[in-house]
Amino acid sequence: MADLFIWLISFFLLIALLVLVTYQLMCLADLEFDYINPYDFSSQINTVVLPEYIIQGFLSCFYLITGHWVMSLFCVPYLCYNVRMYIQRKHLVDVTEIFNQLSWEKKQRLVKLFYIVITLFLSVIWMIYTSMDDHDD
Repeated sequence: MADLFIWLISFFLLIALLVLVTYQLMCLADLEFDYINPYDFSSQINTVVLPEYIIQGFLSCFYLITGHWVMSLFCVPYLCYNVRMYIQRKHLVDVTEIFNQLSWEKKQRLVKLFYIVITLFLSVIWMIYTSMDDHDD
């Protein structure tokens, strides 16, 4: 039963990540269609980037601590990318360069979105498998 609870926590953390990345993509679309000015856009995006990194780092450590090695290894590329962006100080959006980097920012967040969806799918599969395994005992 504890393993099922772990997968439920993982599921909700992945949903939170999915919401944050989707919000960032919506803000990028608003900027692209000129519904929002660059200053408001950068302040909105920059407030959710750090919570995204923290949730993803916590999720990776959570998988490691709970002994889910496959999921922990699956999260390593995303974690390494986020750490590299944070160390290089490229995690925040620059107001003056956003129109030059708009295409790159959209591609980056779309890749993150697909990565999170795949991780969510794997998590749901493991959660179903665990619930069926607990039910058999």
